[in-house]
Amino acid sequence: MPSRPTLLAIGAAASVLLAACSGSSPTPGSSAGQSSPGVSGEIYVSGSSTVEPISTRVAEKFQDLNPDFGFTVEGPGTGDGFALFCNDETDISDASRSIKDEEAQACADSGVEYVEMQIAFDGLSVITSPENTAISCLSYLDLYVLLGPESGPTDSDPDGFQTWSDANALAAELTAQFGNDYGASHAPYPDLDLAETGPGEESGTFDSFIEIVLAKIAEARDQDATTRADHQGQANDNVIIEGVAGSPSSLGWVGMAFAEGAVGRVKTIAIDKGNGCVEPTPANVADGTYPISRALFIYANLAHVAANPAVQAYVDFYLSDAGIASVTDTGYVALPADRLEAARAAWNAR
Repeated sequence: MPSRPTLLAIGAAASVLLAACSGSSPTPGSSAGQSSPGVSGEIYVSGSSTVEPISTRVAEKFQDLNPDFGFTVEGPGTGDGFALFCNDETDISDASRSIKDEEAQACADSGVEYVEMQIAFDGLSVITSPENTAISCLSYLDLYVLLGPESGPTDSDPDGFQTWSDANALAAELTAQFGNDYGASHAPYPDLDLAETGPGEESGTFDSFIEIVLAKIAEARDQDATTRADHQGQANDNVIIEGVAGSPSSLGWVGMAFAEGAVGRVKTIAIDKGNGCVEPTPANVADGTYPISRALFIYANLAHVAANPAVQAYVDFYLSDAGIASVTDTGYVALPADRLEAARAAWNAR
């Protein structure tokens, strides 16, 4: 498989050098998040719908300090964002996963050099309707049998699992195979319609769920690492919320911040990976106990940074104390100090 452009390795090495020489890398921009006065120009940010609220909040704060600064921040999905970015169409790409090898190769083929910066953590919340009182915790094993590639439709079962209880036999089979390696099964499931919805394949939230929850079980079962064939994928997180809220026995997943913003309309489900049921909360993401967690990133096109002072000023502000506070402003989980310092060092070493 093609490797990522060497810029990231260079940035990482430079980060180590900076830390060795100074003890820590400087915070981008001026202290306390103050912006240089009079920044003007337009920037274009696209990518993850999960990261979109953070980048938008940063841009709004920066515009308050610089009225001549303009911005467009869009959230079509991480994959779609990288397609634009690697075609040299955007200044910054928001991402709810790291860039894939084939995407990095597309950037290299187009001559797009970039720097990667982690800016936050997020958890993925598995959600259902508040009316679904039968379900409060699910394991990775449960999620596989309800949402994975064997839940249908398949050649042997053209309809697939139409009710939660349709998955009981598969849950028993996987329990016999894996024991509690992926958390204990919560079968038998209720005899209720299984109305599932979640992100579409263009979304980093989709990719993260597959990678974190389903992939290892699918590999062990000699199945494709994906969701059920009739998965109801949606590009808009708010549409996912509406879909889950609209069915009394629904099942889906979104970024944790979107679920927290819909309290009362959807119910979050605790997740068991083998160490008991853990609720999706910022504290549990921050301390690593909630298993379905991921890093969030921004990627900056270095040629656009050099050509457009507004792009550089925006990223400087993004990584400043005032800018990075937008992470918690919008309901996401702040990086620990060492991770934030590494992002700042990579940016300074570009």
